[in-house]
Amino acid sequence: MPKRTSNYHSGLIDRLRNPQAAASYLRAAMEDSREMFLVALRNVAEARQMSKVAETAKVSRESLYRMLSKRGNPTYNSLDSVLRTVGLKLSVEPVASGRRVGRVSRNDRLLRSADGSKSRRPLRRRRIR
Repeated sequence: MPKRTSNYHSGLIDRLRNPQAAASYLRAAMEDSREMFLVALRNVAEARQMSKVAETAKVSRESLYRMLSKRGNPTYNSLDSVLRTVGLKLSVEPVASGRRVGRVSRNDRLLRSADGSKSRRPLRRRRIR
């Protein structure tokens, strides 16, 4: 007798209806990459029916699909409205001590004197003539 198996995606969608499972899933995806976060949020939205999420978030269904693709680029407002529609919210946490993430822009860097103290003046850009 052959084994009965279920589709992974449909099982995932069933699990993502639980808000705690959805939050854990999105946290793990966010640690991986921006693209994976958007795809994961798309899966969470599918678990809540995309058309209902789009209607409640006040975006078109097509825009929601585009926004939550790997190449999507949602604005903060649209991302926030989608997250709130599925019962979640954004939060900010400090990075583990000793780790720096990202680069500081050149204008935001501070000059350091020979004794290591910081100056309040930002670096000036050189003009190329």
